Amino acid sequence: MVTASIPGPLAASVRQLLDFAWIQTRSCAFAIALMAGVAASTLLPGLPVARYDLLVVYGVLLTLLFWVRGWENGRDVAVIAVCHVIGLAFELVKVSLGSWSYPEPAVLKFAGVPLYGGFLYAAVGSYVCRAWRLFDLELVRYRPRSTAVVAAAIYVNFFSHHWLPDVRRPLAALLLAVTAGTSVRFTVRGVRRRMPLALSFVLIGFFLWIAENLATYVGAWRYPYQLDGWEPVGVEKFGAWALLISVTFVLAAVARSHHSSEAAGAG
Repeated sequence: MVTASIPGPLAASVRQLLDFAWIQTRSCAFAIALMAGVAASTLLPGLPVARYDLLVVYGVLLTLLFWVRGWENGRDVAVIAVCHVIGLAFELVKVSLGSWSYPEPAVLKFAGVPLYGGFLYAAVGSYVCRAWRLFDLELVRYRPRSTAVVAAAIYVNFFSHHWLPDVRRPLAALLLAVTAGTSVRFTVRGVRRRMPLALSFVLIGFFLWIAENLATYVGAWRYPYQLDGWEPVGVEKFGAWALLISVTFVLAAVARSHHSSEAAGAG
């Protein structure tokens, strides 16, 4: 064991960190499988079916597999489906405005957006749902209505800033305000820990930015400056993801709250 020669308290901390990383990896199972499929599709020889269309089929089969195997329950699949839909709406606007593109041809493609594009957002939804269950998350001093209102405003601003003033920074300040004092309790190796909700948004946003770099590298989509060759995704996308994750989190929290209410009523 790597921790065998490490002093007791430090070894315990290392084990906690390794377990935390392992649970995070398990939470990302859908996203990892999806990105692996995207990467593998670039290595396929010429086929009569477009790569983007194959990825739609792959995404559907992946969703069914996770559901049938019990890795995602019905509530999780519902959240993931909503993420898919709002993600496609986001894509339709952004692609039409030239923010990024899917340059390859496909049959299952509307207004420049392949249907598989929604699975990229579904993967984020899957991560939040699985992490909630695997870490046994519990919200402390969570303000559902105010957080939902700010999250909705953040989502709308990512559309409206193309025509109206960009209020991303004021919305970030509002998000910090409505989540001030809100924390997330989670369990690692039987130990209950706590993290500020705002910090979790920042950390998730950072890793989503890393994932976006990997996704564009394997050709999931392309930014205008990547059409002639891959370049790293701008660091400003880190902040964008840190804000957008609030939308997915609110959806998952609503689903959890509804389930808890039903369970309490049944009890």
